Amino acid sequence: MASIIERTAGNVSTRIALLFIGGLTLAACQTTNPVDPAQTAEFRMDRFEEMQRVQGFEQCSQEGLTLDTEARSRASSGAFLNSARVLQRCIEDITLSANAVPEYQRMRIHALAIVNYFKGGDVESARNGLDTFKATYPDQDLYLAGSASFIETAEMLLGRTEEYRLGQFAALNVDEALKREVRRINYWKNK
Repeated sequence: MASIIERTAGNVSTRIALLFIGGLTLAACQTTNPVDPAQTAEFRMDRFEEMQRVQGFEQCSQEGLTLDTEARSRASSGAFLNSARVLQRCIEDITLSANAVPEYQRMRIHALAIVNYFKGGDVESARNGLDTFKATYPDQDLYLAGSASFIETAEMLLGRTEEYRLGQFAALNVDEALKREVRRINYWKNK
């Protein structure tokens, strides 16, 4: 009977030891960091404000695109300038949340603003916009219809292409009709 009591006591102490070790293991696995409600609220508020800016960008760019369509139908330089100013404001307003809007969308809106400044006759704003475009999106370009380079086309139209490159049109990724027109203008300028 003494051996039964000793085995039972041994089993009980083994069980207690196993429960104690199991409890420690579970306690170690359940270490949680307390969540600071202020951080959660701040994150949500920042996210909400970012989404508001993105929604504002989308509405603004839609307004600019609508104005662009109207300007094309009226062929009015004032309407092109109005569209360009709206599109430029869209780009400026989204700078804080630039990563939330896909880059290609920002590039397209920015490029359209440059083109519309040019069509509206504000060449200086178009040049400044092109400089900003190239600084904001280094080593990137958009392709126009016919796979022409937006940057090279804009530089040619804005008089930024160096004279020696004008003779080397084969090296420029610019629309053929534009190349012919610039050649014609340069021919009559030099006469």
